[in-house]
Amino acid sequence: MAAARAWDGMPFLELDKLTKRFGDLLAVDALSLVVDKGEFVTLLGPSGCGKTTTLQMIAGFAEATSGEVRLEGHDLLAVKPARRGLGIVFQSYALFPHMTAGANVAFGLEMQGVGRAERDTRVREALALVGLAGLAERYPRRMSGGQQQRVALARALVIRPRILLLDEPLSNLDAKLREEMQIELRQIQRTLGTTTILVTHDQAEAMALSDRIVVMNRGRVEQIATPQQAYERPASPFVARFLGRMNELEGRANLGVVQIATGSWAKPTAPAGEAMLVVRPEKIALVSPAPDRLNGTVRMRVFQGNHWLYRIETPVGVVLVIRQNSGEPGPVEGDAVGLSWSSDDMVVRPQSEGPL
Repeated sequence: MAAARAWDGMPFLELDKLTKRFGDLLAVDALSLVVDKGEFVTLLGPSGCGKTTTLQMIAGFAEATSGEVRLEGHDLLAVKPARRGLGIVFQSYALFPHMTAGANVAFGLEMQGVGRAERDTRVREALALVGLAGLAERYPRRMSGGQQQRVALARALVIRPRILLLDEPLSNLDAKLREEMQIELRQIQRTLGTTTILVTHDQAEAMALSDRIVVMNRGRVEQIATPQQAYERPASPFVARFLGRMNELEGRANLGVVQIATGSWAKPTAPAGEAMLVVRPEKIALVSPAPDRLNGTVRMRVFQGNHWLYRIETPVGVVLVIRQNSGEPGPVEGDAVGLSWSSDDMVVRPQSEGPL
């Protein structure tokens, strides 16, 4: 398990061995995490991994079985949910259908006893921040999914939360709008500097938005790292597979050279003996066949917009290759090709450790 970051001073938010059991089910297993003020951290993992339960314990909607949550050194679990000063955006948005957008955004301020004049000003500013200036009088039923999502975000931000909690907030949007909202959400978070914790199962979303990601599996933390670190240097087989496609190829390492069929790569750190080489599909280039390369035949290529996905049959099995769509013609099905990649882009492990 990856450790939380070390800090010289008091952490802003700290989860210390946070645990949740539902009967015999261990939903969250001693999760420890430190979040800096202003940081955007994502809890990422498949359904049932414990990420939403973790968020609910921070929010106070689920009682922790054991462990602690401290906000600037204070015990957050001892504070009632309504007094924790947290902004929350749910997957369903949870807007009041009988209230206008402005009234929805103002609701939290009313509960805080904020005066009418200040309330109106802050609601207007919050709606403008999320791109809804002029729509305060519109009801949710007359708004698109993206607009409703913006209202929910404005409602969470208008109370000036110490932490913003986002529970799959973009999952109900179509792909294009979801991508647009990712950019807007990240820009808003950077503008305000609000400490943010996002829950998602979408790997691309987590990597696009986060300063760090917490990859979870079956209630446990597999890795805590920046998106690039987790993708390029996964700490476990689960992380490697969950964050994207991988090629696993059998070969042999000797005297710092890895041999795969007729191809060879210099890798001084490779352990000698039967080896398993792991490389991401986008790290592989399609080049001309040569006697000293790993060669193969294109068996399938699939157009996916900004890139092509190739399946290459080689002496060591099928290799997946992702080739960016530059507009230039590429190999077609039936073509002979060579496969080339940098030694720095592959991980070599003893075969005795088994596949990833």
